[in-house]
Amino acid sequence: MVWPGFVPRARASAEASRRAPACVVRALPGARLSGSAELRWWGLDIYRAWLWVGPSGLDTNRLGAQAFALELRYARSLRGRDIADKSAELIERLGLGSAEQRRAWHASMRDMFPDVHAGDTLVGLYVPDARGGARTRFVFDGRDIGDIEGRDFAQAFFSIWLSPRTSEPALRQALLAGVEQAR
Repeated sequence: MVWPGFVPRARASAEASRRAPACVVRALPGARLSGSAELRWWGLDIYRAWLWVGPSGLDTNRLGAQAFALELRYARSLRGRDIADKSAELIERLGLGSAEQRRAWHASMRDMFPDVHAGDTLVGLYVPDARGGARTRFVFDGRDIGDIEGRDFAQAFFSIWLSPRTSEPALRQALLAGVEQAR
């Protein structure tokens, strides 16, 4: 979730030794940290985000071509319904997907996203070559909670953070720092 008032914080030395969550290691062998940042809104900590990419990195011009994961560790309690609603709002603001797709994605996110509390972790893991086709798997505190099929959803959902048109360009820059350096 991206909220107005993003404040990136550099913690390069501590982040360099951070290990990918087990779900990321299983799905994305050789995963490496691209970047991380904290999101604050009106002075309140919302979450810390980490972007994990494979050995070949991430081509942001072809989002959806390679596997990657976005990990969010929440700093406060939020209702899952509110997380889904904000995600749907931001996807619509970016103009991604058809109206029908956005309605279906919103319903799926509302059904899937749990209420979160300080310290909880939610990972969105995009797997383009999953059996049955591309899908985004969601893992809450190490437990699979469901997935949403299709490259279109992945492109729309992760564009909240990774699109050049994101509402939080500083967040995008911090998450993609390792991708940019590798070029």
